[in-house]
Amino acid sequence: MTADEAITSRRSIRRFLPTPVPRPVIEDILHVAAQAPSGSNVQPWKVYVLTGEPLATLCGKLVAAHDDPQARAEHQAEYAYYPTDWFPPYIERRRATGWGLYGLLGIGKADRERMHQQHGRNYLFFDAPVGLIFTIDRRMEQGSWLDYGMFLQNIMIAARARGLDTCPQAAFIEWHRLILPHVGAPANEALVCGMALGHADPAAIENSLRTAREPVAGFTRFLD
Repeated sequence: MTADEAITSRRSIRRFLPTPVPRPVIEDILHVAAQAPSGSNVQPWKVYVLTGEPLATLCGKLVAAHDDPQARAEHQAEYAYYPTDWFPPYIERRRATGWGLYGLLGIGKADRERMHQQHGRNYLFFDAPVGLIFTIDRRMEQGSWLDYGMFLQNIMIAARARGLDTCPQAAFIEWHRLILPHVGAPANEALVCGMALGHADPAAIENSLRTAREPVAGFTRFLD
């Protein structure tokens, strides 16, 4: 597909088929993604690819922690992904996405248990056969984190070009003290996020979610 088609067809998939993704395909995607620009070409990304038993074991640890109130109280993210206090128009967009997904799944606003279970699906990588964990040297500054976003986008677009799908996941960041030792990351590395990679389940209702995008006129000012 064209670059435009890969970009516009990309979406966050929340249920995958168990179909394996061959290692050469994963390596090819990462090779393409690594062509992302970075300030002074420092290339701040590091990737841990989990499949098979290492993936299943990590999922088991994460689900158990997610279901344990004490563990949830003890683990906190190393950085703030979202604002502490939400405000327009971002809170409305967040709510539209969340309630759009829950609506498809028949989860009501008072159904806290089903919300908890659905959030826990993150920690199964939504059944994807490949789980990606991304880290960065915590001594790097904000510019390298901006560069990292371009690398992550490249992965998602390269995956789409090969008929695969992804879901970038910030849900992992609160569990960095559990995840980083599991993948063997050294002490200087910070967890950026995770990502599910695989083939989307076309029969899953949650994969029919389509999120709205602001038109160009809404976020752009042309100075002629």
